[in-house]
Amino acid sequence: MKNKAFEKKLKELKRLAAEEHMGVFEELSRIETKYLGNGRQGNAWERVELARNSSRPTSLDYIEMLFDDFLELKGDRSSGDDPAMIGGIGFFSGRAVTVVGHQKGRNLKENLYRNYGMANPEGYRKALRLIKEAEKFGRPVITFIDTPGAYPGLSSEERGIGEAIARNLKELSRVSVPIICIIIGEGGSGGALGIGVGDEVYMLENAVYSVITPEGCASILLRDASKAKLAAELMKMTASDLLDLGVISGIIPEGPGGAHESPEATAANIRILLERRIDYLTRRNSSRLVSDRSARLLSMGSIAGRSGEAFSILQKEKGGILNRFFGRKKR
Repeated sequence: MKNKAFEKKLKELKRLAAEEHMGVFEELSRIETKYLGNGRQGNAWERVELARNSSRPTSLDYIEMLFDDFLELKGDRSSGDDPAMIGGIGFFSGRAVTVVGHQKGRNLKENLYRNYGMANPEGYRKALRLIKEAEKFGRPVITFIDTPGAYPGLSSEERGIGEAIARNLKELSRVSVPIICIIIGEGGSGGALGIGVGDEVYMLENAVYSVITPEGCASILLRDASKAKLAAELMKMTASDLLDLGVISGIIPEGPGGAHESPEATAANIRILLERRIDYLTRRNSSRLVSDRSARLLSMGSIAGRSGEAFSILQKEKGGILNRFFGRKKR
């Protein structure tokens, strides 16, 4: 009973933290981890499953809850439209903004139409077109990231998926209007990065963000796809892990039971964040905005600390897999 009361109090404090001061949320999460065991230790795979839950709100769901008079714009003006990537113009608290996001489906029919949120080259070119248009008219940009990765099929490769993502990375790093990125579910590989370069990057509490899926990592490095749960722990892909590593700017709390059970409460927390950060970023000089964005990106890349621990564990797994991959002596 004491634990239940304590857990209830913590949830209330986390809600207040979201409303009054986002920075307190991370400390409350650490307390939750220590006393209730609900934090990052031992449950990375649970976060993966939550991030993939088919009932979680999609980009279009959040757009409906957060933005007024949203007008979807389609096509990349080159080869076509990609339903896996949506975007358009709407109003947030009376301010015109551009919104771009991955879009998954709710059922098999919708997922086949949306390609399970895995965008093709035309999706990333459409996103870039809309973001460059936002820059021209001085509109802030919000991106919602939710994809296992860009579509890896032959047709996607033939149409230049690598070039499309690379161009987005280049162009988004120097766009002169504010860009706020929010990972609402899965943030997978280059597919996430294609619309994930911004001034600030946030994750929902139960979202994940990684260079590859746990199953892919387990297959390649551990040589055993059944070790996906172990790979999820080693990859440090949860919101708390990535905040510690400095990859993201902050964590957005989800409503009671998670975003899939409390979509309105989760959207309300996103609204609180956006109201504060859009106002702050739009007041900044555009050249300072770009230089600070570049500095944030260039500051990443350390393998010290907890990521170094994961590296050591991978070296020991199966007789030193990383040594076999990267430590071979030249003949």
